[in-house]
Amino acid sequence: MSDPGAASSGSGLEQAAAAGVGDLSHVDSGQGQNKPRSLWSDAWRELRRKPTFVISLVIIFIVVLMAAFPTLFTSVDPRYGNLDNYLKTPSADAWFGYDVQGYDVYARAIHGARGSLLVGLFSTILTVLIGSVVGIFAGYAKSWVDSVLSRFGDIFAGVPFVLGAIVILTTFNTPTENPSAVRIITQVVFSIAVLSWPVAMRIMRSATLVAKQQDYVKAARGLGASPLRIVFRHLLPNTVAPVMVYATIALGAFIGAEATLAFLGIGLRPPVVSWGVMISESRDYFQAAPHMLLFPAGFVTITVLAFVMLGDAVRDALDPKSR
Repeated sequence: MSDPGAASSGSGLEQAAAAGVGDLSHVDSGQGQNKPRSLWSDAWRELRRKPTFVISLVIIFIVVLMAAFPTLFTSVDPRYGNLDNYLKTPSADAWFGYDVQGYDVYARAIHGARGSLLVGLFSTILTVLIGSVVGIFAGYAKSWVDSVLSRFGDIFAGVPFVLGAIVILTTFNTPTENPSAVRIITQVVFSIAVLSWPVAMRIMRSATLVAKQQDYVKAARGLGASPLRIVFRHLLPNTVAPVMVYATIALGAFIGAEATLAFLGIGLRPPVVSWGVMISESRDYFQAAPHMLLFPAGFVTITVLAFVMLGDAVRDALDPKSR
């Protein structure tokens, strides 16, 4: 005989289940929406809340816009000079005044963003590319390969930046040459990258040494994955974050390095228009016309500061210990 209490209990459970179908589907839906976020998506959520990140991003966007579309900000030709305007101070006609050759300083500052930004961008790409490749193989390889690559990097790291740049650029730039703007920029980019890649290598090597001890790397090695597959499939995606932080900060530093080399007379030079070239042209006229130096130097300072702020924000967002 069937138990009336059990039948009643079963009927009650069925009714409760039927009545709670909507609630159960809601719970399932909620669980589907709360999927674990990746490191980058979680970092993006953190970055959007940081005022320093937003401010730096706005400044960088304006600088990039100036470099890509300078005619949006000025219609004056940066290479048009009128000696009648010799060292005139800022006015309504020329917001930043004129330089020693009668050039509009504002127009040259706007157009100079392209040269400075190109040097910073390509120097960063080349530095990170060389340093990351050498660093990831040094960290993953056996001891003697690691030692050879590390000592090779130490040789370049031990060369003072300014001294090394002087040697490299004066060797390439012979007095009889009249190189094009592309060649001048290429030489400066090459010199900066050659002297800076050991920093990226050390960062990538340290991240690789930690990552290769993780279980997913050991599992891939146990399943017979080739070293190249382990490096590019498993190690690289999990070691790129600290290098990207360095790249963000280095981009701003390399823009400052371009100005330094140009001021020393070994970096960019005419016909290239850049902030460093403008600073170099103003060094003998600072007392008579300080506006020639202050405005391009201000652009360099603000841009470098924006990239440093961006790098700090990205570093904090990617570091779980800082939350």
